[in-house]
Amino acid sequence: MTLELINPSGLPVPDTYTQVVVATGSRLVFIAGQEPEDAEGRLVGPGDFAVQARQVFVNLGRALTAAGAAPDQVARITIYVVGYERDEHLPVIEEARVSLFGGHKPADSLIGVHRLSPGYLIEVEAIAVTGK
Repeated sequence: MTLELINPSGLPVPDTYTQVVVATGSRLVFIAGQEPEDAEGRLVGPGDFAVQARQVFVNLGRALTAAGAAPDQVARITIYVVGYERDEHLPVIEEARVSLFGGHKPADSLIGVHRLSPGYLIEVEAIAVTGK
């Protein structure tokens, strides 16, 4: 198996991980947890869950594109939300999610967490399958 490591333009280049890993063979695409950051790694929308939710799905779309994958090829996402409250957060997440996926509905897990990086309220990771 060969792994292609990609840090796409428009996303920060992290020190300790790669934004996108493409496993060649059955062509699975693993997207690292996307945080509400701009291309320079600055937090977007401090304290504003809706702004941060939109940004993580924009970043997820950029990462998919960099790997040659499309949103409708995403098989699974995991969403982490600080202090998750269904009535407060789910409608905002769904709106941001539809902006990337449209009617495509990948499997997902939504996990409430105590904390992410300071000031970060949401993070989303994904696995896509693109074939050879």
